Amino acid sequence: MGPGAGHGAPGVLDRFRLDGRVALVTGTSRGLGQGIAVALAQAGADVALLDRSDASRTADLVRATGRRCLELRADLATATPADLAAAVEATSRGLGPVDILVNNAGLIRRSPAAEYAAADWAAVLRVDLDAVFHLTQAAGRHMLARGSGSIITVASMLSFQGGVRVPAYTAAKHAVAGLTKALANEWAGRGVNVNAVAPGYLATDNTAPLRADAARSRSIAERIPAGRWGTPADLQGAVVFLASPAAAYVHGVVLPVDGGWLVR
Repeated sequence: MGPGAGHGAPGVLDRFRLDGRVALVTGTSRGLGQGIAVALAQAGADVALLDRSDASRTADLVRATGRRCLELRADLATATPADLAAAVEATSRGLGPVDILVNNAGLIRRSPAAEYAAADWAAVLRVDLDAVFHLTQAAGRHMLARGSGSIITVASMLSFQGGVRVPAYTAAKHAVAGLTKALANEWAGRGVNVNAVAPGYLATDNTAPLRADAARSRSIAERIPAGRWGTPADLQGAVVFLASPAAAYVHGVVLPVDGGWLVR
């Protein structure tokens, strides 16, 4: 028998449970964020929803699992580091200390690079990189003090590739991958897991323009070895895994969930 295989030891599936943990998820009113919040609740976590718009539908879905839910409002495009630290504190007061942070919220603006507006560049970087760092820093300080916690950021295929007509988004998502590795180097030895998931082509609001172009949508699906666009449900298992004790020795990973896109 290997370590932990004796009578009374937790089974492997038990290590995927999140009972007693508190998660804070950004961008939860629909799409990936909604799916992630519900999945964490189904695995046993209480969930705080940080969104600029009404996330009451997601809150209802979380509470339907029997878990507690806290709704917080903030626009990551304008939130200051102090505002994001306040969201962490509000979660701690309302649900308990944050054990899991999922940086999901993202902004994408498309334009040829030679014509890309400075305002669009700044807006995308504020949401997709600056807010990610400042919220991670705020939650991470508390996790480091306790010696435990899990931080997961939603990266992208454009953390690996260049894309077309999305220079700011590509820059931010490459930076997120680097930040994940940098923080893992500092925090892994102090009990805090920092990882990322990189969704492939999933059917969300961000990819609506691509799916509306029949020829482009078809060409993308034809390149995906799995033979289809993904859905928010396809990301749920990966996030629960990275948030759970089953991933205790996983640090600094950018995990593609892409139907095989990157290996084609």
